[in-house]
Amino acid sequence: MKRIIKNAGGFRVSEDAAEALREVLEEIAADLAARSVQLAKHAGRRTVTKEDVKLAYRG
Repeated sequence: MKRIIKNAGGFRVSEDAAEALREVLEEIAADLAARSVQLAKHAGRRTVTKEDVKLAYRG
């Protein structure tokens, strides 16, 4: 997480900032995964595909 923040231009990154980013990204990923699963189910599949994830991200 620190590397991601530093690559975005942060010079110094606290442990709290890195942990906060991790928590936020986990929430976003969980929501994206759930939407991807719903798209696969709607298509009558049990397998989540790359296209499901991309569509869930766009929509």
